[in-house]
Amino acid sequence: MASVPSTPTDDLGHPVPLTRPVRRVVSLVPSLTEAVAATAPELLVGATDWCTHPAGLAVARIGGTKNPDTAAITALRPDLVIANEEENRAPDLAALRAAGIPVHVTAIRTLDQAFGSLDRLLTTVCGLPRPAWLDRAEAAWAAAEPGPAEPRPAVVPIWRRPWMVLGRDTFAGDLLARLGVRNLYAGHPERYPAVPLPELRAAGPGLLVLPDEPYRFTAEDGPEAFPGVPAALLSGRHLTWYGPSLVEAPAVLRAQLDRAVLGPAG
Repeated sequence: MASVPSTPTDDLGHPVPLTRPVRRVVSLVPSLTEAVAATAPELLVGATDWCTHPAGLAVARIGGTKNPDTAAITALRPDLVIANEEENRAPDLAALRAAGIPVHVTAIRTLDQAFGSLDRLLTTVCGLPRPAWLDRAEAAWAAAEPGPAEPRPAVVPIWRRPWMVLGRDTFAGDLLARLGVRNLYAGHPERYPAVPLPELRAAGPGLLVLPDEPYRFTAEDGPEAFPGVPAALLSGRHLTWYGPSLVEAPAVLRAQLDRAVLGPAG
């Protein structure tokens, strides 16, 4: 591994004051856990209860993304904790910094930002060679089919009770736009607005896009609220995670979107 870099900064511009090469990492983000595990698994010493990939990951579990056990993290003596501005709470990250632990926070709104952020984290901060999977992911998206010339207007719920949808400036929204999905709420002032169901129906969606996380929409839970509207059931991991899943994401999401519009035999 490379020597300690001269105080790198995270995606928010905060300094990451490394005092030694990164050899022990605790990840508070499932997609970043997978990214590190696919690149240098020996670095990972801790991850959240929600870190499900890769399967069989044998590291200490330190609670959830919203309620990590900061004392347990400190006891693991990490050289670095990696987090995300949306998934993790600022007070928890402040407590880790106060304990003298360097924290790197990602802030990602677009696919291009994801590629740049992952490269900086893995190469500049962790001192690793650029992983081959990152090159494959960039190539996969560069070659991705853009979708129909006149895409159907869509709503993209991410929660119900209350109904919440993708609004402006989201990573998942950027991926869908690249695949030809016209999100009816992409111009909303909020990034994840709560919108009453009658208003969502009245918006006139020609397509309903339902990921299986953070809310687990299924064929029996979600489509029934929008009678007559084709529903695309998407892999939430491929839509919302930034990491090795991006290699498969264009093909997986394209197939799931086409299945909704064209039918199983389309």
